Amino acid sequence: MGQQQLLLIILGVIIVGLAIFTGINLFTANAIETKRNNLINECVNLASMAQQHYRRPAELGGGGRTFDRWVVPVQLRVTASGRYTSAVESQKIIITAVGNEVVTGSDSVEVQFTILPDEYATRVIH
Repeated sequence: MGQQQLLLIILGVIIVGLAIFTGINLFTANAIETKRNNLINECVNLASMAQQHYRRPAELGGGGRTFDRWVVPVQLRVTASGRYTSAVESQKIIITAVGNEVVTGSDSVEVQFTILPDEYATRVIH
């Protein structure tokens, strides 16, 4: 083989290696984003439940304009996406969601959701 052919083979191997490396990185980033979005979607569902509790009169089993006595439903504390814990105050709830799978090193996807009577906010921790 000539020198030019060897250089073309080496260049081809380098390009294929870079393409594989880029593909793996893109796949990993997409998997992390999907897991984070799943946690956020489930937190939106929990926020809706909490705000319903806030607005429902105490006589009908609600909070009567307070988040007191609201808890994450037992069947939603651990799901296929992650674990959910809450810190309840009378006018605010903070839900922390931790993904089930380790995605980078020893870190799982983690999201913190702050629920107020008329709005909620998301903070991505990992």
